[in-house]
Amino acid sequence: MKRKLITFLIIIVCFLLQSSIFHYLSFAAIKPNLLIIVTSSFGFMRGKKEGLFVGFVSGLFADLFWGSALGFNMLLYAVIGYVNGFFRRLFYDDDIKLPIALIGASEFLYGLVTYACMYMLQGDFAFIDYLIHIIMPELVYTILVTLALYQMILYINKRLEAEEQRSASKFV
Repeated sequence: MKRKLITFLIIIVCFLLQSSIFHYLSFAAIKPNLLIIVTSSFGFMRGKKEGLFVGFVSGLFADLFWGSALGFNMLLYAVIGYVNGFFRRLFYDDDIKLPIALIGASEFLYGLVTYACMYMLQGDFAFIDYLIHIIMPELVYTILVTLALYQMILYINKRLEAEEQRSASKFV
């Protein structure tokens, strides 16, 4: 129960940071996607179910407050969290390369799917412009923010796992 509450608080904090502070720290209307960082991180740290849950909740917040269609971000974030859960066996705490690669790939996928569903289907076929001016700068900015935010999420996850192991050993 404590893990779910802390996970929910992390989602809320990242959502508030993305919609407030990082709104003012945007460069050329580009801001990092903190919810992708959280969704991907929980996916490969905790597994498919946790990634799906975190993605669903993050997407719900994104749809309710920023989205034009309810369910688009919910589904996209949930799929991203679930797919990142497949990499749980490859995840090691001390290796930063896999998390950076997975979060970068998730951000890139998010940008591609958003372009395809929100712009291309409406007749906007300027993919190269969207790639150069939106997807790639947001990808770089998200990866830079990942270097700091991921360390905090990892620290919280380690503390929760240690506490869960201590409480589990009391019952043995």
